[in-house]
Amino acid sequence: MMLRSVRRMTGTVAILLTLGGGAMGAQREVNGVKYEIIETSSEKVRVVWEGRDERPLRTFSAAANEAEADGGKVRWIMNGGIFEPGGIPSGLLIQGGRERIPVNRRQGVGNFYLQPNGVFYFGRQKAGVVKTEEWPVAGDWVGAVQSGPLLLRNGVVHPLFRKESTSRLHRNGVGVKKDGTILLAISISRSPKYPNLYEFAMMFRSLGCDDALFLDGDISRLEMGGAVPQDGQSYGSFLVVME
Repeated sequence: MMLRSVRRMTGTVAILLTLGGGAMGAQREVNGVKYEIIETSSEKVRVVWEGRDERPLRTFSAAANEAEADGGKVRWIMNGGIFEPGGIPSGLLIQGGRERIPVNRRQGVGNFYLQPNGVFYFGRQKAGVVKTEEWPVAGDWVGAVQSGPLLLRNGVVHPLFRKESTSRLHRNGVGVKKDGTILLAISISRSPKYPNLYEFAMMFRSLGCDDALFLDGDISRLEMGGAVPQDGQSYGSFLVVME
């Protein structure tokens, strides 16, 4: 499987998306910031981190090949949650219905540990975002990624975010609408400006998400199925949506 580059962006863990039958991708501008937005349903999403040899895949192309190994095609791929050296997710990672990395409840510094942080999770018919302290959520979950900070919970913005913050950076994240639709968003590198965390959270709320999670920033990328340049940056886990 080859991928065609749609946006060059920065982050850590990757989310692979394959869209079809009702899934949509579009560019939107919210408060002067341009975003690439992907909307899809939970049955199309996959988390990809390890290959069949139980080693981290690290690249978009390797993750796409893994996602397509049992059939189907990838439509989109975006990096996901924050990771440690060697591509190890910083927190909870569920792939293929099996917990690969346990939930991380430790204290620390950096975006991942900006409390509250959270978990994005999904099954065949349902998805959600919760505070890490609310995990586990009862259910048979196919995939999950822990990251931080939490952007929104029940429509409320993270208490430490400031509307006037001058920290404007490239960012990507995931939100869930009231009807269960999954919304993936990444700022566009050609946008006139990047969002601060308050604006990033409010963007998700303006698009109908009550709950949303920051995934990563500087190295975040969004790729579309097709031909893609050779991989350079290494990532952690990936989320996939299949056609």
